[in-house]
Amino acid sequence: MSDQKKKIQTPLTREAAKALKAGDNVLITGTIYTGRDAAHKKMVEAIDKGEKLPFNPEGQIIYYVGPSPTKPGNAIGSAGPTTSYRMDAYSPKMIEVGISGMIGKGEVGPGVVEAMKTHGAVYFAAVGGAAALIARSVKEAKVIAYEELGAEAVREMKVEDFPVIVAQDAHGGNLYIDGKAKYHQA
Repeated sequence: MSDQKKKIQTPLTREAAKALKAGDNVLITGTIYTGRDAAHKKMVEAIDKGEKLPFNPEGQIIYYVGPSPTKPGNAIGSAGPTTSYRMDAYSPKMIEVGISGMIGKGEVGPGVVEAMKTHGAVYFAAVGGAAALIARSVKEAKVIAYEELGAEAVREMKVEDFPVIVAQDAHGGNLYIDGKAKYHQA
């Protein structure tokens, strides 16, 4: 794992996504979008019907989060990652239409990994249990779609130095596997 933090801007090009390696510490600045399984289901249904998504997916990053209510004076409530495998049924389609990065916790499944390798996308892990700290990186947040889903609505968030780690890269590198292997060698 690299101690040096790489700074990236959104949108994240496929080339920039491919340059990231499992274990890289990354700070994201720009616009990211939120969505959990209910929102992903609606977005994939829209894609299948030939309808537009609530945002242009090209080069975008989706954060798997359902933030807590916003306190006065804050852009967002606590915003910790949710378990990523819940989006595994939808993520390959989202990557195919342009998503170049996803943020969550835990591993993503083989179908997502194959889509990442085919299309040049990356999966970032955010630290679970650091929701209040992560929320400090969010400068603005607004619901842009599926308001009826409450905390699971799609939000557009402006972030500055949003801290993540490349967990699984576009080349098949997997911090969950590589990290365990290094630990067992020590």
